[in-house]
Order: sequence, then structure tokens, then C-alpha cells
Amino acid sequence: MNFDYLLTQYGYLAIFLCSIFEGETILTLAGFFIHKGYLHFFPAMLSAACGGMLGDQLCFFLGRYYGSRLLKHFPKLTPMVEKTDKMLYKHSSLIIILVRFMYGVRIAGPIAIGMSKVPFLRFALFNMIGALLWALLILSFGFIFGESTHWILAKYQHYARLIVIIAIILILLIIMAALCLKQRHKKKSSN
Repeated sequence: MNFDYLLTQYGYLAIFLCSIFEGETILTLAGFFIHKGYLHFFPAMLSAACGGMLGDQLCFFLGRYYGSRLLKHFPKLTPMVEKTDKMLYKHSSLIIILVRFMYGVRIAGPIAIGMSKVPFLRFALFNMIGALLWALLILSFGFIFGESTHWILAKYQHYARLIVIIAIILILLIIMAALCLKQRHKKKSSN
């Protein structure tokens, strides 16, 4: 079994499963693989949208039926739930569509919406619209990324190894900086 076989046989399933909880990374990669011809755009978009909708529906039901208990067990979610609830009061339809694009409230947002008085069918409709938009935009970004990567590598092929090494170093530096900031934040919190 090689990579090509695995990607063509299980790519859509992987997109669906990964989109249930996060999805941006896998969708960007899927867009890249669409550009390379391993996957097709429409089935990838449907897989991602269905996974994203399912994940948010599950979180909505968690909020609807277990919201207060969840907040007791995960008190860090409380500020995000309160923030989402304030936004919901003014713009519920728009919030339901855009919550998957908001950093830090991707999981807590649907839980907060479930805890609110937003009816299930309203949430399901706007969740579907949001999931389709999300899948379309992130896959398109990955496709464009694939196009630009192809162009850059073709134009600067003799620098390809150097570009990959620099990219890896940059990624490692970003990870190290994030870990240092997290440690610094923990130290400030404990003092």
C-alpha cells in the first residue's frame, strides 16, 4: 500500500472525520491534494461540510442537554460561552454561520448556542450554510496554496531543498515561541 492508494481510497473519510472537531489543517491539505489530482473538489467539500455539521450538531446537543454540567467540569469554557451568548443576543443567524471561523470558540460556540434559546431547526439550517461556506473557503485556500506551491517549486526548483529546510525551521520556531508563551502565561497565572 502506498500513499497514493491510501489518499484516493480513504481521503474523503479522513476529511469527514477530521472535520468533526477541527478540520482547517486537513482541509488545507485536501485542497492541495485536489490541486495535485488525488481528490475531487465537490466530494471533498461535501465530506468536510458533513463532518463540520455533525461536530457542531453534537456540540449543540451537548450544550442543550448538558451545558451547565459541562461548565462545572470545564470552567475555562465559561468566558467563551458568555462571549458567544452576548453575540447571539444581537445576531444569532450570523453567529451560527460564522462561529466555525472564530478562533477560540469553534467548540464552545455551538455548546453556548445549544445552551441558549435558539431552536434546533434554526441552528441546523444556519449550521449547514456555515459548514458549506467553511468547507468551500478552506478547500479553496488549500487549492490556491497548491497552485502557488507548484509555481514556486517549478520556478525555484534548484532552491527547493533550502526552501523546505527554512520552512521546517520557521515552523519549529513558531512552535517553540508558542510553548514559551504558554509557559510564561502559566507562570504569571500561578503567581
